[in-house]
Amino acid sequence: MTFMSALRALITGPRAIAVLMVVQAVSLAVASALHLSGADGHDATGAGIAEAVICVVLLAGAIAYRRVPWGRPAARAATGFAIAGFCYGLSVTARGSDLPDVIYHATVLPLLVVTMILIVRAKTPTASVRAPSMAER
Repeated sequence: MTFMSALRALITGPRAIAVLMVVQAVSLAVASALHLSGADGHDATGAGIAEAVICVVLLAGAIAYRRVPWGRPAARAATGFAIAGFCYGLSVTARGSDLPDVIYHATVLPLLVVTMILIVRAKTPTASVRAPSMAER
């Protein structure tokens, strides 16, 4: 195995994809906390709730991706949901000209798209759980 193929396997492996989803979820948790607490100086309770929901969905998708046989479709659905939410959030914040929120959405949205591409292109099984064989049933 060459260095580049080892690096590619590390970056695009199931664990790396799940970690990327968790990092995105953590950023959403922080953004949600800022919006819900009013610490950012705006009354953005709706945005805070939406970010919290997307955070939970991404976390569930990341856990499913690593733990269950149907994890890859769950991760795709969770990431697709997050992409849709970020597109909507970007459209709302761009009209409201709240620069920090626009920058946040414009930064994380491409990362979500890259995550989706990595999930779709992943070639290895994601679940650490194996299905029982015919003899075990």
